[in-house]
Amino acid sequence: MSRYYDDWPAYVPVAERRLKAERAMEKLRKKGHPVAPVVIEGRKIASTFWGKAWCENLESYRDYENRLERGRTYVRNGSVVDLQIAPSEVTAMVSGSSMYNVKITIGEVNKKQWASICKDCAGRIDSLVELLQGRFSKGVMERICRQGSGLFPKPAEIRFSCSCPDHASMCKHVAAALYGVGARLEQQPELLFKLRAVDEKELVAGIDAALPVAKHAPAVDKVLDADDLSALFGLDMDADEKAIAMADSAPPAQQAPVRAKKAAQSKSSATTPGAAGRNQAASSSLVNRNGTGKAPARRRVQPKVPATVKGIRTARKSAARNA
Repeated sequence: MSRYYDDWPAYVPVAERRLKAERAMEKLRKKGHPVAPVVIEGRKIASTFWGKAWCENLESYRDYENRLERGRTYVRNGSVVDLQIAPSEVTAMVSGSSMYNVKITIGEVNKKQWASICKDCAGRIDSLVELLQGRFSKGVMERICRQGSGLFPKPAEIRFSCSCPDHASMCKHVAAALYGVGARLEQQPELLFKLRAVDEKELVAGIDAALPVAKHAPAVDKVLDADDLSALFGLDMDADEKAIAMADSAPPAQQAPVRAKKAAQSKSSATTPGAAGRNQAASSSLVNRNGTGKAPARRRVQPKVPATVKGIRTARKSAARNA
């Protein structure tokens, strides 16, 4: 228990502490400080992989077991009113009988240790999303959480200080801030890699290299022919299209002749004298006639009306003969 000049400190109710904390945080917001309180829903401090792994790592060391219980109480009742995580450092403001400033320094992961972690996990983590969600195999989980050589810090790598008068090696305010880190990793697991000063992308950087690449073409009996492709996808393919499809699915050694033949046919049709000119003339004539590109409607030709009596008689005789 803390002492103030050999006197027991006066007890401050939780409601009063929260009110003082809100006033202090409001002053910080006005100064432009990005206030980030730790909010715990229910009794569990953490429920996802990264948050639980952080808390379990803390509780696994006997150096801290006598001080962590009070810290859990403080973080649950909202006493950690601000928590900031930076590379190798955590700063927090914890509400008690007064407002206390906590600073926690965590050593960087050794380069050889980090390289060993990346090597052991190479090809075993499918994506960065799955990494941050903690969705990977038990082997990867055990490697990351391994005490002494994993990603989580051991007591020798953690240094802390608090502005409270408690002379214990770890006061309840520091313990609350450490649990606050676990709670923060619930929503932002990438902050663990930031805190340990490593790049999480390096854990999945070798995924392409880890995948086997086929050195030989598929067997002939495993390649679909053009008719199978047409039936599979419900497509009507002409001879040229079938040839290209067969070339795409054929081994590399058989693709070159088919594509060369198709290219030669295209070049020949494009350079045939007269054909291109006729096609271009026809299309330009069609557009120029009505400006729409559509064939114009046929106009009905009216017969000429005869203007003289002789012409009328001639026309009648012609009509009578035709009848």
